[in-house]
Amino acid sequence: MNYIKSVGIVGTGRALPDKIVTNKDLEQKVDTTDEWIRSRTGIGSRRVADENTATSDLATEAAKKALEDAGISVDEIDTIIVATVTPDMAFPSTACIVQKNLGADRAFAFDIGAACSGFVYALSVAENLIKGNMAKNALVIGAETLSKIINWEDRNTCVLFGDGAGAVVVKEVEEGYGIQGITLGSNGAKGEVLRQPAGGSRIPASIESVQNKLHFIAMDGNEVFKFAVRVMGQSSLETIKKSGLDLEDVDFFIPHQANIRIIDAAAKRLKLPKEKVYVNLHKYGNLSAASIPVALDEAVKEGKLQKGDNMVLVAFGGGLTWGSAVVKWSKEV
Repeated sequence: MNYIKSVGIVGTGRALPDKIVTNKDLEQKVDTTDEWIRSRTGIGSRRVADENTATSDLATEAAKKALEDAGISVDEIDTIIVATVTPDMAFPSTACIVQKNLGADRAFAFDIGAACSGFVYALSVAENLIKGNMAKNALVIGAETLSKIINWEDRNTCVLFGDGAGAVVVKEVEEGYGIQGITLGSNGAKGEVLRQPAGGSRIPASIESVQNKLHFIAMDGNEVFKFAVRVMGQSSLETIKKSGLDLEDVDFFIPHQANIRIIDAAAKRLKLPKEKVYVNLHKYGNLSAASIPVALDEAVKEGKLQKGDNMVLVAFGGGLTWGSAVVKWSKEV
């Protein structure tokens, strides 16, 4: 009989820029109001990196904190996966830059591009690398500097996004704990509703692409909202069932922090009271791939999770993509 490893999260960390941009600050830049933003999104402020801070800088800081929390040395890390849509550059990967920054010479490193779903995708890859004996200790990082690809004159998008990074250490854990199930999905036919049009091989950077503001995030908000409301609950239910659990077995819910109405709709579908749902988007806005790991680290540090708790993580993002995971928390408080 083959032994199947239990793989889980053993350390968490986060990094956020110091600069806070409030809704009141945005009132000075675009035609919007604090009340309009809060009522439609639940966002009150966001963090913004300065011009000298790149995605890899935030990722490295978060990774160091996660390693310390896990009690794992850099030399023990053999895999680094960074989920991001705002890499430092097209290549080398941001993960390779983080590897250099950490001095993690034994690790192989690569990026994953699944937008806001990227952290769940990366968690799935790390789990399977460890179960397949390709890795023992993985760093999984979601990191973004979305402020650098936002059109600060577009009130429909500039109010939504922020910068930050969250990291976790993933390794084999006590039998029965850790990741119980993961569901991933994509619908490329709907990719046009959330994208960064230029900067790749389809529309390379040019004077025209810059002048036409094609390097900024472009989004059909209504379409994204309808998709998210449907898929967040649906994916979560699928993974709960796949994990052999019922709704009443769910102890904690960490959704992608994009919009409070989307979070409320997903929580309602899972029949979860507010105290079981973690929300921090009022402070940070939408952090894309960093959203879930930042929220997870805050929840852990606030003592929200107990050993044995069944936690659901779920996200949706550009692609369109979605992903959810059920994790039985394995760390002692």
